[in-house]
Amino acid sequence: MTRVFLADDHSLIRDGLKQIMAETDDLTVVGEASHGNELLSRLQTIECDILLLDISMPGKNGLELIKLVHRDHPRLPILILSMHHEDQYALRAFRAGAAGYITKESGAGPLLSAVRKVAAGGIQISPHVSELMARQIGTDSKTMPHTLLSNREYQIFEMLVAGQGLSEIGAALSLSVKTVSTHKTNIMQKMDLATVPDMVRYAITNELAPLK
Repeated sequence: MTRVFLADDHSLIRDGLKQIMAETDDLTVVGEASHGNELLSRLQTIECDILLLDISMPGKNGLELIKLVHRDHPRLPILILSMHHEDQYALRAFRAGAAGYITKESGAGPLLSAVRKVAAGGIQISPHVSELMARQIGTDSKTMPHTLLSNREYQIFEMLVAGQGLSEIGAALSLSVKTVSTHKTNIMQKMDLATVPDMVRYAITNELAPLK
């Protein structure tokens, strides 16, 4: 029996995943967490074979958590389950140490196949992500300003482009408004952009962030 740990801040998502896996003969959910600190704490006491992780967790984001989990549990495979399109986070997730990436738009069948594949030591990578990786071979990705951003800066960049204010971002990420403002300033300096509308135009041009 493959033991699955779920980390997602939406209880409806976790309940749905538990129901899907309860209908299988080979997968069982042994633990769950709704935020990063809870995940890190519970993994110290719960043995599991795979971590199914939402990339947009409150507090420490999924990309940070991948690195922390990988540091403390190097043999635990991590499958990212995300609402974000692959273009936005898949490459960053793999670089951080994830073994797979699948979107929440996927059906139960592809999801269960991905869980089984990653738990068995495989890599869950879509043809589209393979193409993205191939494009970067032999090219200097650093020529694109957004690749200069840290994972946290990229997350805030995406939220700013989506129209969220500093206070809203701070509340969602458990950061002070001052800290978010500092990140915003760093983002603008690294990308040589003067305003949030400039960020929006950049995102549209490069098809990076979901505009809401």
